[in-house]
Amino acid sequence: MASTHFLAFDLGASNGRAVLGHLDGDRMQMEEAHRFETPIIESDGHIRWDVDALWDELRRGLRAALELAPRIQSVSVDSWGVDYVSLDAVGRPVQQPYCYRDPRLDGVMQQALQRVPGDEIYRLTGIFFLPFNTLFQLLADREEGTLEEVDCHLTMADYFNYRFSGRKAIEVSLASTTQLMDVHTKQWSRELLASFELDPGQWPDVVPSGTLLGAMRDHPEISVVATCSHDTGSAVAAAPTTDPHAKWAYISCGTWSLLGVERREPLLTADAREAGFTNEAGLDGTVRFLKNLTGLWALQECVREWNDVDWHDLEQETRVAGTTGAVIDLEDPRFLRRGGMERRLLSYCRERDQILPQTRGQLARLILESIADSYRHAVYDLERATGESVDTIHLFGGGSRNRLLCELTAKACGKKVVAGPVEATALGNLLIQARTLGFLRSSIRETAARSSDLTEYYP
Repeated sequence: MASTHFLAFDLGASNGRAVLGHLDGDRMQMEEAHRFETPIIESDGHIRWDVDALWDELRRGLRAALELAPRIQSVSVDSWGVDYVSLDAVGRPVQQPYCYRDPRLDGVMQQALQRVPGDEIYRLTGIFFLPFNTLFQLLADREEGTLEEVDCHLTMADYFNYRFSGRKAIEVSLASTTQLMDVHTKQWSRELLASFELDPGQWPDVVPSGTLLGAMRDHPEISVVATCSHDTGSAVAAAPTTDPHAKWAYISCGTWSLLGVERREPLLTADAREAGFTNEAGLDGTVRFLKNLTGLWALQECVREWNDVDWHDLEQETRVAGTTGAVIDLEDPRFLRRGGMERRLLSYCRERDQILPQTRGQLARLILESIADSYRHAVYDLERATGESVDTIHLFGGGSRNRLLCELTAKACGKKVVAGPVEATALGNLLIQARTLGFLRSSIRETAARSSDLTEYYP
């Protein structure tokens, strides 16, 4: 009997995991084989991803998974969007890739929009303007003179899929985050690239979600699949909803929160653009019409500064802490950077004469209440932009573990919240692999629902 084991590498901005999946009938059972902190290099005032160390972690994860399941059908890597690895003619990184939080991008977006109007870029790509989008990172590269050394660029997950398979390709969900892909054709926008005098030949082919890239170079019995290389794409693919008539939205909550709905066509209206919504590619030709919001980033940074804080204990402190009644706009650019997060949060409160949190629990509660309030505004904007109401929010990812955040979200948005699965991205990644190789007997979402522990919260 053929093995029904699959391996998902889910790379996040704070940590990564190798998750082994076993398809047992109509359920995907998951087991974490390896977990690690995402390696970052901070030097000379810059922040870069250590892709060599990341590659070592992936190989450790593969070895650990093979010890648990000696026969694995396939592997696939997913990651955050916008960042990329630039390769030379023999396929080696030109440099360690910059992190999207690197300060070199200050002012680049504003200069770019003076050259090509924002409404024209949005018409072509459907992608909203964030200062770290790939388009603006490339313009910063050109100023630094590094583009001349580049043979091709690969987005983060697709770079590691290339390392495994030897095939250079960029999966459509991750390609869409670059703000370089035509939202209609799902291929690189030659018009936009020409407007900025960027070379389209430096970008490999865009391939559909669920593309079989080939055999793994070191283990030819294992296939490499481009699932949804963008982590949110894989997570939304596994949204545990089976009612075709349900009016649902999703929140994929981790370091970032991605709040939106699934559509068949992009929505490119002025209202959508002004409200900050983006149109990213999803599984099977769908469009993820969503808004990028700050998720747990501010809290993650505070925990990093506090050292050795247990997340469970912190949630208990947060639950019993009194609310200050204040709300922080976590989209304020001051909160984008690493370091000094608690100081900046308190400074924000002082500037607005808000009551200062007095304890660690109060500060954490302030952050969670502010996240929930940002969801409230985004849901309102979503319903206004689409002209359609939402009655249920599927909140998945790491944030679904935080019961207080789920309660606050249900209360703030006035919607039922279905929390889970926690490892939605890994689950979606595994299920797309299984479907690509012909092992899935029912739909991805039906299998995801059967494979998930879900908790409901009401306003």
